[in-house]
Parts: sequence; C-alpha cells; structure tokens
Amino acid sequence: MPSYLFSNLDQETLLFEPASIDANALNIVLAFPSTYSVGITSLGYQIVWATLAQRRDVNVKRLFTDQQERICEQIDLFGLSLSWELDGPVLLDLLEQQRIPFWSDQRGENDPIVFGGGPVLTANPEPLAPFFDVILLGDGELLIPSFIDQVQIYRNSSRAERIRALAQVPGIYIPALYKVSYCQEGNLHSVKPIDVNIPRSITKQTWKGNTLSHSMVITPQAAWPSIHMVEVVRSCPELCRFCLASYLALPFRTASLEDGLIPAVEKGLKFTRRLGLLGASITQHPQFIDLLDWLDQDQFNNIRLSISSVRTSTVTPKLSRILSKRGSKSITIAIESGSEKIRNVINKKLTQEEIFAAASCAKQSGLNSLKFYAMVGLPTETEEDINATGELLLKIKETTPGLRLTLGVSSFVPKAHTPFQWQGVRPEAEKHLKLLGKKIMPKGIEFRAESYGWSLVQAILSRGDRRIAPVIVAVRSFSNSLGGWKRAYKSVQNRQLDVGSGNLSCPPLPPWEEIIHQNWDIKKVLPWSHIKGPLPEPTLASHLREAMQSSLTCYGINSKMNN
Repeated sequence: MPSYLFSNLDQETLLFEPASIDANALNIVLAFPSTYSVGITSLGYQIVWATLAQRRDVNVKRLFTDQQERICEQIDLFGLSLSWELDGPVLLDLLEQQRIPFWSDQRGENDPIVFGGGPVLTANPEPLAPFFDVILLGDGELLIPSFIDQVQIYRNSSRAERIRALAQVPGIYIPALYKVSYCQEGNLHSVKPIDVNIPRSITKQTWKGNTLSHSMVITPQAAWPSIHMVEVVRSCPELCRFCLASYLALPFRTASLEDGLIPAVEKGLKFTRRLGLLGASITQHPQFIDLLDWLDQDQFNNIRLSISSVRTSTVTPKLSRILSKRGSKSITIAIESGSEKIRNVINKKLTQEEIFAAASCAKQSGLNSLKFYAMVGLPTETEEDINATGELLLKIKETTPGLRLTLGVSSFVPKAHTPFQWQGVRPEAEKHLKLLGKKIMPKGIEFRAESYGWSLVQAILSRGDRRIAPVIVAVRSFSNSLGGWKRAYKSVQNRQLDVGSGNLSCPPLPPWEEIIHQNWDIKKVLPWSHIKGPLPEPTLASHLREAMQSSLTCYGINSKMNN
C-alpha cells in the first residue's frame, strides 16, 4: 500500500461544498493515471470528483501516481479517468497498489467494482476491457449520477448481480457480458451480448445542457498553477476528419453566456486572477465577441487570460489585443499542414491568406510568440506536402520579423468514430518528421515533435481489440519503450509469456503491421462496432470517400473509390 499521503490539501481552494457523508456511504477511490499536478489540471477528472463529493451517499478519495488521500480499507468502487491512450497501462500499477486483481474475471465478492470513463474508453474500450468491470461511455454529467444510483439500488445484491444490473443503465458497458468471436482466419467477427436481456449495443451519452464545466478546485500545485478553467464549447463544428475531440463529442455545444460562462468566470475570479478558456474551437461560440467585450472591462485589468487553440480564421486584431492586454504572450493555432491539398483531404477549411493574417494580427497586437500545431503522416501526404508546410513557416517568419515561432508536430494516429478510423499509421511519417525539422530548425523556428515510436504504441491502444490486454500486462516484464512493446507483443502472439489470465482460447494476435499500419476495408468489423457514437459507420465512410476523392481531384484525376 503506498505511503505517500496527500500533501497539497491545505493549498486547495474548492469551488463547491462537499457533502456531509452518511455513515453507510459507499467508499470510492477515484484514480488518475499521472501525478497530482497533471491530474488536478484535468477538468474532466475534477467534474467527476466534485459530482461524487457532493453526494452524501458516497465517500470519495483521490489517488494519483505520486499522492493519495487516506483510503478506506474496504473499497466499494475503484474508478479511473482516461484521456490519453498511453496512460491506459498505468491502470495496472494503480490496481496493484490497492491489491486489486488485474483481470475482472479474477475478482471476488470482497473486491471493488472497477469502473472507468473518459474519451479513450468511450472511443475504443476493448484493449482495456478485460481490466474493467464497468465502463461509462460519454459525458460524466449524465453518467455518474445514474451509475451511483443504480449501484445503491443493488448494493445488497451479489457482485455479479450488481454488475449485471448496471448493464441496463444507458451508456454503461459491462465487457464481461459481451462475447467476442473471431473468424477462422483470426479476424474479428462480432462482439455480442451473452443473452437477450443485455443490450445489443451501447450508446454514448451526451450532455446537452446550457452550461458546461469549470474548475472545481484551484491550487498553485497544478501543472497550470492557480488557474480557473472554464469550458466555453464542447466538440467542434469543423469536423477535421482525424479529430476525435470533434467527432466523438458531437454535437457542437456552447455554454450560455449569461447563465453559464459569466457566472462560471466570476466564481473562479473570487479566488485567483488567472483564467483559462477551454474548448476545441472556442472562438466559434456565437457570443464569443460578447465574452471578449465583457473581459475587456477595466475590472479585469489585473487578470491573466489564456485560451486554448483557436480556429485560425477567427484570430482578429481585437482578440489578439485583448489577449495581449490580459497578459498572454502567445496564441496557438492548428494549421495541420501547409499543403492546401492535405488541408482539403482532412476537411481543414483554412486558406494561406488566413494563416498569414493571423500571424500579422498577433504581431501587431503585441503578442511576441505564435505557436502552430501540425501533423505528419496524414492520408495521401507526400514529401511535397511536407515541404509546403516548411515553406509556409519560413514565409511567416520572413513576413513577421520579431515574432517567435514554434511548431508542434505529431504523427497521425487513427481514432475510433472518425472518418480516418480505417486508415493506418503511415511509416513515412517518421521520415517526414525529420524532413520538416531539418527544414525549419536551422532558420530559428522552434520544432517540438512528438515521438513517432510512441505513436505506434498509441495506435495499438486506439485500434486494438481485447487481444491487446495481455500485451499490456506483458509489457510490464519489459522496458517501457517501443522495443519493450514489440517484445511483449511478440511474446503474447507466440504464447510465450504467462500473463495470468486473458482469453488465450482466442486466435493469436494479428501481425504488428496489420494493426498499426494497414488501411482497413470499410466492411471490416471494427473492435468498437458495438459502441454507438454520434455518427453511424456509413456516414463516417462517406466522409472518408469524400477525403480520398478530394485528394484525387487535386491531382486532376477523375476516379471513384470502391466501397
């Protein structure tokens, strides 16, 4: 049992009133797969924790990889919030610390029900499914109350009865109640309920209220110290074809200015002068200009305002001026690529002129830094497209002297419930990363590239089925590196390593290249086909066909993609 009890409680300012706990309250541990400073900055984690902490019938304690609150000896529920694929394997470390068996089928009556949620598990829960008793698919505002209510109703039933009852709650997925079958050649055939009383599919739950989330705790120990975060929008109307945050979170929702945003901002500014506005495309809120005007008042002269990445075409002199006036030194815009062809393929509605205009606005308004975000390895990308990105950045540097430029780059990884879910990671991406860096770094542009190797591991976890679970256990016996993952994968594939459980009666793992790099046929049964996201597969397939047709049109080729 870890001995690192909480050391930051006295530095936390809570923006909610915790409930007085009933004597017979459920004991819940809510874990985050990273350190306290990172985890407490997660708005999703904060919302789930605060929702639980405001109930009299639960006693919730927090657990991070470096700190924990004093946890009760008998745990009823153990929860994990997941926002990034590579954090998934940390679950095993956290379970081990609490002496909870890894595999759900090895847990007994005295073990807690292990539940999880977050974008990673909502998109494709299957690689981690054998470790969870319960998975919550969708927005916590809806799921957490109904989940706890159902647990309380069946509290005195057996463990199996409690878990089975949860399968009747919309948005709750019980992996053990779904049988995975494979074709003779080893391909996934279906994921079906074990009997007629279990829903055939599980639909992601979507919060559609006129308020969104905001910080529930402010602390100087957060990764963004003493910041009050306010969610302005959820999802994005642009629908870039690779984007999980856009497609999985549909429909695009905006918080009410008068009933949601202004009260949320005022609540936090009673305790801090640092404000962060969050969302995939916050400047597309229909009242964003009104929010800016409100924040431009003299009463906010001593606050420091920061905003998440904004749509390039919405960067205006007014926005840049107010950000500069409110203490921001930089702005971040996602261009994805300097190639018009690639921007058309991914549905990035952005012109070169808009990119240059955004850079000009930033410089003229007193900002001293401009951060760009791009991807390499996008479908149909060539070296010519990479050179176009480099040339664009060099031209911006030439036309806006004195403005410090930074380019953050990642490799494309396919995500479930997006049009590019059928596309594989392109091996050329590693070469393209190096090519882009060599082109711009000597010219004084800062280049921040995410590891291509870790994108391959991310793809295993974003694209895999339940056969990946033993690999996650096996990798603990090797180094936590790309080489370690490859060795663990091969060991499980060849049945050379005993990982304690996992369904070894299923076919061996497919070749490494097939799960990571191969473009899949749109008729293929996907590991997440039983999970119903915002858009059905035929709609996503039509978006993929549009993308490929766009690429062919750019080359003057009149062709048609086969189904």
